[in-house]
Amino acid sequence: MRCWSPRLVSDGHTHARQGNTRYVGKSWWLLCRAAVWVMCVGVFGGAASADELRPAYLQLIEQDNQVIDVHWRVPGRGENQRLALNVLFGSEVEVLSQPFERNVSGSNLRDWKIRREQGLAGLAITIQGLEKTPTEVLARIEYRNGATLSHRFSPEAPSYQVPLQPGWSETVVTYFVLGVEHIVFGIDHLLFVFVLLLLVRSTRKLIATITAFTVAHSITLILAALELVVIPVPPVEACIALSIVFVATEIIRGQQGHPGLTERSPWIVAFAFGLLHGLGFAAALGEIGLPQNAILTALVVFNLGVEVGQLAFVAAVLVVWQVIQRLPVSIPVWAHRLPAYVVGSMASFWVFERVASFWN
Repeated sequence: MRCWSPRLVSDGHTHARQGNTRYVGKSWWLLCRAAVWVMCVGVFGGAASADELRPAYLQLIEQDNQVIDVHWRVPGRGENQRLALNVLFGSEVEVLSQPFERNVSGSNLRDWKIRREQGLAGLAITIQGLEKTPTEVLARIEYRNGATLSHRFSPEAPSYQVPLQPGWSETVVTYFVLGVEHIVFGIDHLLFVFVLLLLVRSTRKLIATITAFTVAHSITLILAALELVVIPVPPVEACIALSIVFVATEIIRGQQGHPGLTERSPWIVAFAFGLLHGLGFAAALGEIGLPQNAILTALVVFNLGVEVGQLAFVAAVLVVWQVIQRLPVSIPVWAHRLPAYVVGSMASFWVFERVASFWN
């Protein structure tokens, strides 16, 4: 069974066939021009709005004498600006120190202390301005007894009341959603899966390839999240983009009649680069950390969320392809070859962009 079997337009021998070919070719040319334009907007426009999509981070640590340490990190906008997000607490909170503010690595950081007689339990928190942005706020809350919980503020739910004790279900929901969102909104990871789908020609190979990618990134995700493997994030992100360029190049070589190991045994490449992508997934966990009282649970459900998002994407691509195959049109050869060039070009831009960021 073949997963990818596009019907290519051959030379017509009748006037009607030639007319249909010209009509289909023109339609596909317009469609592909629109697709390229949208992707360019996504790459170059996405760079401009990247700060809007990066999550803010709130950490609350309960100390003795009802004192709570507050750490607030907001994505920067340029050198001296930041997203207009602020933390508001209930009226019973006493501010003990003014925020110590500085800009570090593209983020605005603020640290201060507050006091509340009841401590963390029942503390009301509101993220002012969150409803006006597309970003989220990830919160890590640590009780005096060492118990921790994580919470996700969204534009639809910018307020939260800290419970008396952290609940297991909240950790599960928070980290599962984080896993799904990381893969769904991580366009570089999705494009790598997409080029694998372009490369694989049979259901058996597809299953083996996706399984190899899943096993590999699960291994490095766990190792990096537990800090058994520590690698700087910028080089990892650059190499992830380079992995997309590599597979796109292999697709083009195969289309030119020079198939390599990647096409013959795609699971080998998927496993090798999957180890790299797992380090990228772990970087997302590094933004919020792991609850010390539920490390294993958080790791498992985050990874499960990544897998659900990944499988949903694969299913969506296959469904769309089946729909296209059933349309009463034929796909010209050049349109079949275009995706690898477009994706490879996008990834090449990311490689240069991310390597350049090493010195920023």
